[in-house]
Amino acid sequence: MDFQNIVSYCGLTCTGCPIYWATREQDVEIQKKMRSEIASLCNKEFGSNYTYQDINDCDGCRSVSGRLFSGCRDCKVRTCAVFKEIETCAHCPDYICDKLDNHYKADPTGKVWLDIIRSTL
Repeated sequence: MDFQNIVSYCGLTCTGCPIYWATREQDVEIQKKMRSEIASLCNKEFGSNYTYQDINDCDGCRSVSGRLFSGCRDCKVRTCAVFKEIETCAHCPDYICDKLDNHYKADPTGKVWLDIIRSTL
């Protein structure tokens, strides 16, 4: 898998996401435990009310397989990038827009990757 395919639209690395890891876990009991821990973390960090059943399979927000975490499915950054048919937000002429800037207020880690990508364009 090349570098571009593991970076989400917003710059987060899907392979660094615990939901991505849980999707690939083969042991059902371990997977259930992972999903419970992810639900607890989401509830604490984002004020959600997830249970382990809400943490569904996800292959990354740029995946075309249809397996997408519900939080990613509703993401405004993802919706915009899909609409604009861009590879990542680094490829957008409006980089950094208000949607992305608001996203970075909650989680700025993706900006580093997008700045690297943008510097190579």
